[in-house]
Amino acid sequence: MNYFAHGTAVIDDNCQIGDGTKIWHFTHVMSGCTIGNTCNLGQNVVISPDVVLGNNVKIQNNVSVYTGVVCEDDVFLGPSMVFTNVINPRSHVNRRGQYVRTLVRKGASIGANATIVCGVEIGEYALIGAGAVVTKNIKPYALVVGNPARQTGWVSVYGHKLKFDVNQEAECPESHQRYRLDKATDTVMLIDK
Repeated sequence: MNYFAHGTAVIDDNCQIGDGTKIWHFTHVMSGCTIGNTCNLGQNVVISPDVVLGNNVKIQNNVSVYTGVVCEDDVFLGPSMVFTNVINPRSHVNRRGQYVRTLVRKGASIGANATIVCGVEIGEYALIGAGAVVTKNIKPYALVVGNPARQTGWVSVYGHKLKFDVNQEAECPESHQRYRLDKATDTVMLIDK
Protein backbone atom coordinates (compact mmCIF):
# COMPACT_ATOMS: atom_id res chain seq x y z
CA MET A 1 0.00 0.00 0.00
CA ASN A 2 1.67 3.20 -1.21
CA TYR A 3 -1.04 5.58 -0.03
CA PHE A 4 -2.16 6.84 3.39
CA ALA A 5 -5.63 6.12 4.80
CA HIS A 6 -6.67 7.41 8.23
CA GLY A 7 -7.87 4.72 10.61
CA THR A 8 -11.47 5.91 10.34
CA ALA A 9 -11.52 5.80 6.53
CA VAL A 10 -13.38 2.95 4.81
CA ILE A 11 -11.82 1.59 1.62
CA ASP A 12 -13.94 -1.01 -0.17
CA ASP A 13 -12.49 -3.84 -2.26
CA ASN A 14 -11.56 -3.46 -5.92
CA CYS A 15 -10.38 0.15 -5.73
CA GLN A 16 -7.28 1.44 -7.48
CA ILE A 17 -5.55 4.09 -5.38
CA GLY A 18 -2.39 5.77 -6.63
CA ASP A 19 0.92 6.33 -4.90
CA GLY A 20 1.13 9.19 -2.42
CA THR A 21 -2.63 9.68 -2.13
CA LYS A 22 -3.98 10.67 1.30
CA ILE A 23 -7.44 9.69 2.51
CA TRP A 24 -8.56 11.42 5.70
CA HIS A 25 -11.05 11.00 8.57
CA PHE A 26 -14.44 9.32 7.98
CA THR A 27 -13.97 9.15 4.20
CA HIS A 28 -15.53 6.26 2.24
CA VAL A 29 -14.00 5.06 -1.02
CA MET A 30 -16.42 2.63 -2.67
CA SER A 31 -15.75 -0.36 -4.90
CA GLY A 32 -14.59 0.12 -8.47
CA CYS A 33 -13.08 3.60 -8.01
CA THR A 34 -9.91 4.71 -9.71
CA ILE A 35 -7.96 7.36 -7.80
CA GLY A 36 -4.71 8.71 -9.22
CA ASN A 37 -1.39 9.54 -7.62
CA THR A 38 -0.91 12.27 -4.98
CA CYS A 39 -4.61 12.95 -4.50
CA ASN A 40 -5.90 14.37 -1.21
CA LEU A 41 -9.39 13.36 -0.01
CA GLY A 42 -10.45 15.45 2.99
CA GLN A 43 -12.64 14.58 5.94
CA ASN A 44 -16.09 13.06 5.34
CA VAL A 45 -15.65 12.57 1.59
CA VAL A 46 -17.55 9.87 -0.32
CA ILE A 47 -16.23 8.48 -3.59
CA SER A 48 -19.02 6.39 -5.15
CA PRO A 49 -18.54 3.26 -7.27
CA ASP A 50 -16.74 3.63 -10.61
CA VAL A 51 -15.73 7.28 -10.08
CA VAL A 52 -12.47 8.22 -11.80
CA LEU A 53 -10.08 10.78 -10.30
CA GLY A 54 -6.89 11.75 -12.10
CA ASN A 55 -3.58 12.61 -10.47
CA ASN A 56 -3.24 15.40 -7.89
CA VAL A 57 -6.99 15.86 -7.37
CA LYS A 58 -7.74 17.78 -4.16
CA ILE A 59 -11.13 17.18 -2.53
CA GLN A 60 -11.99 19.28 0.51
CA ASN A 61 -14.21 18.21 3.42
CA ASN A 62 -17.84 17.06 3.04
CA VAL A 63 -17.86 16.34 -0.71
CA SER A 64 -19.63 13.37 -2.33
CA VAL A 65 -18.39 12.42 -5.78
CA TYR A 66 -21.14 10.29 -7.30
CA THR A 67 -21.03 7.55 -9.93
CA GLY A 68 -20.78 9.15 -13.36
CA VAL A 69 -18.30 11.85 -12.34
CA VAL A 70 -14.84 11.95 -13.90
CA CYS A 71 -12.23 14.44 -12.67
CA GLU A 72 -9.07 14.81 -14.71
CA ASP A 73 -5.64 15.71 -13.26
CA ASP A 74 -5.19 18.70 -10.93
CA VAL A 75 -8.90 19.26 -10.24
CA PHE A 76 -9.83 21.10 -7.01
CA LEU A 77 -13.21 20.44 -5.34
CA GLY A 78 -14.01 22.98 -2.62
CA PRO A 79 -15.61 22.29 0.76
CA SER A 80 -19.20 20.99 0.65
CA MET A 81 -19.57 21.39 -3.11
CA VAL A 82 -22.17 19.05 -4.65
CA PHE A 83 -22.39 16.84 -7.72
CA THR A 84 -25.63 15.25 -8.92
CA ASN A 85 -25.89 12.22 -11.19
CA VAL A 86 -29.60 11.88 -12.06
CA ILE A 87 -31.56 14.59 -13.91
CA ASN A 88 -34.98 13.76 -12.44
CA PRO A 89 -34.54 11.84 -9.16
CA ARG A 90 -37.57 10.31 -7.44
CA SER A 91 -37.48 8.29 -4.25
CA HIS A 92 -40.02 5.79 -5.56
CA VAL A 93 -38.35 5.31 -8.99
CA ASN A 94 -35.13 3.32 -9.23
CA ARG A 95 -32.81 5.09 -11.68
CA ARG A 96 -29.63 3.12 -10.99
CA GLY A 97 -27.91 2.54 -14.27
CA GLN A 98 -29.27 5.84 -15.63
CA TYR A 99 -26.51 7.98 -14.14
CA VAL A 100 -25.51 10.92 -16.31
CA ARG A 101 -21.81 11.58 -16.89
CA THR A 102 -20.17 14.78 -15.64
CA LEU A 103 -16.63 15.62 -16.78
CA VAL A 104 -14.35 18.04 -14.94
CA ARG A 105 -11.35 18.80 -17.14
CA LYS A 106 -7.72 19.22 -16.10
CA GLY A 107 -6.94 21.97 -13.62
CA ALA A 108 -10.53 23.15 -13.08
CA SER A 109 -11.53 24.42 -9.62
CA ILE A 110 -14.99 24.29 -8.09
CA GLY A 111 -15.63 26.60 -5.14
CA ALA A 112 -17.18 25.87 -1.75
CA ASN A 113 -20.90 25.01 -1.75
CA ALA A 114 -21.16 25.08 -5.56
CA THR A 115 -23.63 22.67 -7.18
CA ILE A 116 -22.86 20.89 -10.44
CA VAL A 117 -25.98 19.54 -12.17
CA CYS A 118 -25.10 16.30 -13.95
CA GLY A 119 -24.41 16.02 -17.65
CA VAL A 120 -22.10 19.02 -17.98
CA GLU A 121 -18.48 19.40 -18.96
CA ILE A 122 -16.35 21.89 -17.05
CA GLY A 123 -13.48 23.06 -19.26
CA GLU A 124 -9.83 22.92 -18.33
CA TYR A 125 -8.69 25.51 -15.78
CA ALA A 126 -12.22 26.90 -15.43
CA LEU A 127 -12.99 28.48 -12.05
CA ILE A 128 -16.45 27.94 -10.56
CA GLY A 129 -17.19 30.50 -7.82
CA ALA A 130 -18.39 29.59 -4.34
CA GLY A 131 -22.11 28.82 -4.26
CA ALA A 132 -22.52 28.79 -8.05
CA VAL A 133 -25.09 26.45 -9.61
CA VAL A 134 -23.76 25.04 -12.87
CA THR A 135 -26.46 23.83 -15.26
CA LYS A 136 -24.60 23.92 -18.62
CA ASN A 137 -21.14 23.34 -20.06
CA ILE A 138 -18.38 25.71 -18.96
CA LYS A 139 -15.64 26.81 -21.36
CA PRO A 140 -11.93 26.34 -20.63
CA TYR A 141 -10.48 29.21 -18.53
CA ALA A 142 -13.97 30.59 -17.84
CA LEU A 143 -14.81 32.29 -14.53
CA VAL A 144 -18.43 31.63 -13.55
CA VAL A 145 -20.48 32.73 -10.54
CA GLY A 146 -24.09 32.86 -9.39
CA ASN A 147 -27.32 30.89 -9.61
CA PRO A 148 -27.64 29.91 -12.35
CA ALA A 149 -23.90 30.22 -13.02
CA ARG A 150 -22.98 32.85 -15.58
CA GLN A 151 -19.61 33.72 -17.00
CA THR A 152 -18.06 36.94 -15.69
CA GLY A 153 -14.59 36.68 -17.18
CA TRP A 154 -11.59 34.50 -17.86
CA VAL A 155 -8.85 33.14 -15.58
CA SER A 156 -5.29 31.96 -16.01
CA VAL A 157 -3.90 28.52 -15.20
CA TYR A 158 -2.92 30.06 -11.84
CA GLY A 159 -6.50 31.22 -11.20
CA HIS A 160 -6.03 34.98 -11.70
CA LYS A 161 -8.67 37.01 -13.54
CA LEU A 162 -7.34 38.01 -16.96
CA LYS A 163 -7.52 41.59 -18.26
CA PHE A 164 -7.29 41.69 -22.04
CA ASP A 165 -5.69 44.62 -23.89
CA VAL A 166 -6.72 46.11 -27.25
CA ASN A 167 -4.91 43.24 -29.00
CA GLN A 168 -7.07 40.77 -27.03
CA GLU A 169 -4.02 39.54 -25.09
CA ALA A 170 -3.55 39.23 -21.34
CA GLU A 171 -0.76 38.22 -18.96
CA CYS A 172 -1.10 36.26 -15.74
CA PRO A 173 0.37 38.43 -12.95
CA GLU A 174 1.84 35.39 -11.18
CA SER A 175 3.17 33.11 -13.93
CA HIS A 176 3.58 35.78 -16.65
CA GLN A 177 2.06 33.34 -19.13
CA ARG A 178 0.24 35.09 -21.96
CA TYR A 179 -3.27 34.39 -23.24
CA ARG A 180 -5.24 35.40 -26.32
CA LEU A 181 -9.01 35.92 -26.52
CA ASP A 182 -10.63 34.93 -29.81
CA LYS A 183 -13.74 37.07 -29.91
CA ALA A 184 -15.15 35.23 -32.94
CA THR A 185 -15.32 31.92 -31.05
CA ASP A 186 -15.43 33.41 -27.52
CA THR A 187 -12.54 31.22 -26.39
CA VAL A 188 -9.23 31.81 -24.65
CA MET A 189 -5.97 30.05 -25.40
CA LEU A 190 -2.61 30.01 -23.70
CA ILE A 191 -0.10 31.40 -26.20
CA ASP A 192 3.13 30.87 -24.30
CA LYS A 193 3.86 28.29 -21.69
